[in-house]
Amino acid sequence: MELDSLDIKILSLLCQRGRMTWAELAGQLDLSAPATADRVKRLEERGIITGYSALLNAAALGLDLTAFIAVTLDQPRHRHGFLAAVQANAEILECHHVTGDDDYLLKVRCCHTRALEALISDRLKAIEGVAKTRTQIVLSTVKETQVPSLDHLRET
Repeated sequence: MELDSLDIKILSLLCQRGRMTWAELAGQLDLSAPATADRVKRLEERGIITGYSALLNAAALGLDLTAFIAVTLDQPRHRHGFLAAVQANAEILECHHVTGDDDYLLKVRCCHTRALEALISDRLKAIEGVAKTRTQIVLSTVKETQVPSLDHLRET
């Protein structure tokens, strides 16, 4: 994946302020608005920019509980059904296939412990093939971001 310094700067600026107009972004890059739009479109076409969204304050929306749930499946043949159920559940924000004793690590946000209990007991454990879950409730969050580091791209 070949990215030049201008591409990296575009990514950095859009990560900081995704609603920036073409004119504002172009001004930061010393390019015309159409040239800037073309550069961004190429980044989208290459799959480097996959979409745009608003960042929401979960606590302000009443989603005060964050937890990580490790899930172990009893057989690999249950993977498809498990992943389909995960995709269908809005409380599950992230699902990672991991190494170690567990198969998947889920990040979830719920309103309260009763909602977490319902998610685990009524929905996750009801999925065919789920053999075990282990849950850790987050007490506080020091850092949380959706923006990956671009530093390694700048070094080359």
